[in-house]
Amino acid sequence: MPRLLLLAIYACFTMPSNAQVSFHSSDTALSNAFSWAKDMALRYKAPPGDPVGPWYESALPPRDAFCMRDVSHQCIGAEILGMHPENRNMLTLFASAISASKDWCSFWEIDKANRPSPSDYRNDREFWYNLNANFDVMDACWRTYLWTGDSLYLNAPAFRNFYDRTAHEYIEKWTLQPDSLLLRPAYPNAPVPFHIEDAFHRCRGLPSYSEGIPNLKMGVDLVGALYRGLTSYAAILAANGHSTAAARCIMKARAYQIHIESYWWDEKALLYRTHYTNDHQFGKAEGETFLLWFDVLQNAMRKKRTIEHLLSMDLNVENLSYLPLQYYRSGYEKEARTLILRLASPTMQRREYPEVSYGMVEAVVQGLMGVEVDARTRTVSSCYRSSDSATAELIDLPVLNTTITLTHFGSGRTSLINTGNHSFKWRAKLKNGQGRVISLKEVTIAPGQKINVKL
Repeated sequence: MPRLLLLAIYACFTMPSNAQVSFHSSDTALSNAFSWAKDMALRYKAPPGDPVGPWYESALPPRDAFCMRDVSHQCIGAEILGMHPENRNMLTLFASAISASKDWCSFWEIDKANRPSPSDYRNDREFWYNLNANFDVMDACWRTYLWTGDSLYLNAPAFRNFYDRTAHEYIEKWTLQPDSLLLRPAYPNAPVPFHIEDAFHRCRGLPSYSEGIPNLKMGVDLVGALYRGLTSYAAILAANGHSTAAARCIMKARAYQIHIESYWWDEKALLYRTHYTNDHQFGKAEGETFLLWFDVLQNAMRKKRTIEHLLSMDLNVENLSYLPLQYYRSGYEKEARTLILRLASPTMQRREYPEVSYGMVEAVVQGLMGVEVDARTRTVSSCYRSSDSATAELIDLPVLNTTITLTHFGSGRTSLINTGNHSFKWRAKLKNGQGRVISLKEVTIAPGQKINVKL
């Protein structure tokens, strides 16, 4: 069996770089795609001075705003591009805006003037809100903590209140218990008098991110969001030393996973249903993407069928932007690369939508380059998710309040330099000729050190 060999460890004694992350590869098409995505994403970083504080565009661009869904999906791409203050500010604003008067919703969208966007908000009784949002933000906060080690997301009162209210009062108020998902009323917490033609009445608590399905009672994407949000909250509780509460929260999360497998799988079609209407009918439209995004699928055959179905579908650009990372993580490396190049193509409609460029940046870093970060143990893992012999390099990637330069020489050799000011542990993962991943025990890397590893 091939072994990983530690080839060299030496001190470079270089100062940490303040340069922005860059990606270079002998696969020039992929390099060009990353460069386009990076440049596009940075255009959405707002200049200083707006009343709302540091922020980046993460909604429909003409609105000069950021919404809960898009920030949740752009946050790691933003960290990769050095936008830590922006994430801190925007996620804090979302967490702080939760209130009983809005039935424990936050503001779906906030604009640069530091107000709930008029496009989505009239008053606390009349506004647009997708119920997935609280759970998506909760998961985003956990992932951002893992990437950065910023304890704000664990300990700040605004966040702790947001997590606790979401896991309890929010679920109760919106009738989102596992045994109520298919029985809940059509418009819980609706304004009185209720005007169904008014979008701020009808859409005050949409049970899905799929907004075009009439008469909708529940979307499978919301069930997946409940599972992932509560799973992340359990991890937050555990990180804060609340092991008993964390165990209870995990049990609560698993009930939603069981619900999906029990009610949403169509055995005849071998596909997941995606929505349930107030006429008591299941249907299939959008929604499968989020079963991957929220990592809710444990059955290998069903997950494979879901990915194959997604590959055959003509999805909107928002859904497409989430998929390259998920394809890489699921072993569909060629499909992931193909989709990245498609999203970067000038012929791609609406490729300027902010989620696209941020999703592509994350797909290259976490997907292709296999960078995973865990602040709990200060560990950085890497694995080149490509079967070709191309060389690929990330320079000055910010992780755990330091920076790294990571180079993959095909799938069998890699090197890492700590170009920042703080030590961390590195777990190198390489593939042998059969595609099997072999992992090296963590090695601590001090500032200025370089480590080379090969099979």
